[in-house]
Amino acid sequence: MSRPAYELADIITRFGNEFNQQVHPKGFQQKILRALTLCRSAALGYHKDRCDDCGHERYSYNSCGNRHCPKCQSVYQAFWIEELMEMILPVKHYHMVFTVPHELNTIAMTDSRWFYNLLFAKTWETLHAFGYTHYGVESGALMVLHTWGQNLSFHPHVHCIVPAAGQTPSSNMKHIGHGGKYLFPVTAVSAAFKGKMMESVKRWLIKKQMWNTHNLQMNAAWAKDWNVHCEPSMGKPEHVVRYLGQYTHRVAIANHRILNIDDAGVTFLHKDYRDDARQKPTHLSGVEFLRRFCQHFLPLRFVKIRYYGIYSSRFRALQKKDNPKMMLKPKDETAAARILRLTGVDVCRCPVCKKGIMRTIEIVPRIRSPAFEHEYIRNLSWNSEF
Repeated sequence: MSRPAYELADIITRFGNEFNQQVHPKGFQQKILRALTLCRSAALGYHKDRCDDCGHERYSYNSCGNRHCPKCQSVYQAFWIEELMEMILPVKHYHMVFTVPHELNTIAMTDSRWFYNLLFAKTWETLHAFGYTHYGVESGALMVLHTWGQNLSFHPHVHCIVPAAGQTPSSNMKHIGHGGKYLFPVTAVSAAFKGKMMESVKRWLIKKQMWNTHNLQMNAAWAKDWNVHCEPSMGKPEHVVRYLGQYTHRVAIANHRILNIDDAGVTFLHKDYRDDARQKPTHLSGVEFLRRFCQHFLPLRFVKIRYYGIYSSRFRALQKKDNPKMMLKPKDETAAARILRLTGVDVCRCPVCKKGIMRTIEIVPRIRSPAFEHEYIRNLSWNSEF
């Protein structure tokens, strides 16, 4: 794949100083922006390879590995998909999306860690309750948190993949669903989720003595109809895994969506779901683009992919204990061999002669204080909140 003409790092280096002066980002936000700017540059170190056949030399710069970096997620996604293929049940699955109205955005940004954890908890409470009331089973779910809309707006929601199976109180596995379009009645699920979320948010606001501050937003959220998005059942398990893989390692914006960067700001593509999801260009100033992008930085060590019910680690551990044959032996292969097997890309093959193998002949560690760093990086004032 060819390198995009514009990258997120270009936006940070061009508008970073102005953004820093106007918005005053927190320390952890500054650190993430710095990592994204230095990704795959000499500042993080590199290694020099030489082909053992034609002698071609190549420099490979190290990646930042940050989960908010659009350049560091594809390999992680391929590895995750393979691991999930080993645990997914051979049954139909349903895709559901639990979303909160934008009236709660101000409350969510007051304490994002608490709000995201609450969103996960109430989503699972809703699914768990409907599994028992409709089918009498312990159901399961794989959940992925997203916080953005296509135009980088703040839009927290949880993507769920729910299997059409569950465990009965007698510990037997049972297929659920009646072959219909949806696993649970959508209207009832939406109402239940709304009640659980709003009750918990209200209790938290009263406990924190912030009810009077957010009373109007809460009333507006109560007045709205909440809609849990449901899609018909999907086919084979491998289709389910690859479908979910599209959501797991995404970041707020990919480099290929950035169309142009100039003094006026940033132009990028977004899907307009009000117009049949057609891709359209949109424009934001550089500072506004970075402000919106920083809204989607997750709290430190926050887990955005979670497993519940029959897909939880506890359930799988009990199953393996009862059936030792379910224990999988780790594969004895290198990272390069695994990438080749999963993606078909041989990172060790010489890109020139296509015959030789690139051998590492020199390793250069990361430079702690590179003199060539961009002015924005050198001028960062680290916030004590980090």
